Amino acid sequence: METSQRDELSSFLTVLPPVDFCCVYGSTLHPNNQDKSKMVDYILGVSDPLQWHSENLKMNSDHYASWMVHLGGARLITEVADKVGVGVHFNPFVSWNDRKLKYGVVRMNDLVQDILDWNRFYLSGRLQKPVHLLVDNLDIEDVNSVNKRAAVSAALLLLPSKFTEEDLYAKICSLSYMGDLRMLFAEDTNKVNKIVKGQFDLFQSMYKPFLEDCQTKNLLRFSSAETNLVQDSSLSASRSLVSSLPASVRSQMGKLLGEKKILSETGRVSGEVCIGSREVAARCMEKVMKRRVMVSSARQAVSGFLAAGAINATMYLSQKMRKAWNSRS
Repeated sequence: METSQRDELSSFLTVLPPVDFCCVYGSTLHPNNQDKSKMVDYILGVSDPLQWHSENLKMNSDHYASWMVHLGGARLITEVADKVGVGVHFNPFVSWNDRKLKYGVVRMNDLVQDILDWNRFYLSGRLQKPVHLLVDNLDIEDVNSVNKRAAVSAALLLLPSKFTEEDLYAKICSLSYMGDLRMLFAEDTNKVNKIVKGQFDLFQSMYKPFLEDCQTKNLLRFSSAETNLVQDSSLSASRSLVSSLPASVRSQMGKLLGEKKILSETGRVSGEVCIGSREVAARCMEKVMKRRVMVSSARQAVSGFLAAGAINATMYLSQKMRKAWNSRS
């Protein structure tokens, strides 16, 4: 991202209360995209959402749905995000410097937990794709390496023995859309391919260290053929990939496939998923992830409708549906 564009996007933060983390994303920021009319998305991490929204209501009450402001203010905003949604409150259709913005506010503890454990697989899925960091006071970029490594393992488990680098990034990108209810009627069916093709170089730089690590462990190798990646599809390699998935995913897989207890040298007991075949393990993980994404997308859709207000929510949904139908025609 060019310095001038970064400065422009960062300037929006000057009209908000302080944040510990901020990243931006959206198709308008893609290197090859010339259409600057689309919405730019911000994710803001704060230590205390209730306090943050209380301060922001004094500064920018017009960013919020009027009914939430009048009925409960910051407390209602926070409770809807936590109890109805997945811990994120979004304010869409915010105007700033001739741009349309949408920003989501999340508690830092919730953000870190989702990154490490995929317990909601909402923002963790977003951070598996390229974003531009504007604020990172708590080194979330480093924490996110756990998330990216797990994403590579999940994608490899779902891919055949031979595939292209683009196939890999598309599979990583698609993880957070498996089971997403919006993909049925309100998302561009070509969204994954557009994200990967529009940001291929960013995906490469983002995942290069993890592919090199897989090579070192003999899980993956580059070839000169058109399908330039070849992975070890053995049962032992499959077990290694599953062991790199977040604990909450492995726990759910263990309930479905069975689990055996392993005693480590330090005396700690841990569970290992029983894997009879690579195909069964892949189908099981896909089932777990689809269920998780479906629940999170449904909860966030309801929370977003309440938080945005009927008019804004209808506008946002209509825009999404128009893009979805155009992609199908």
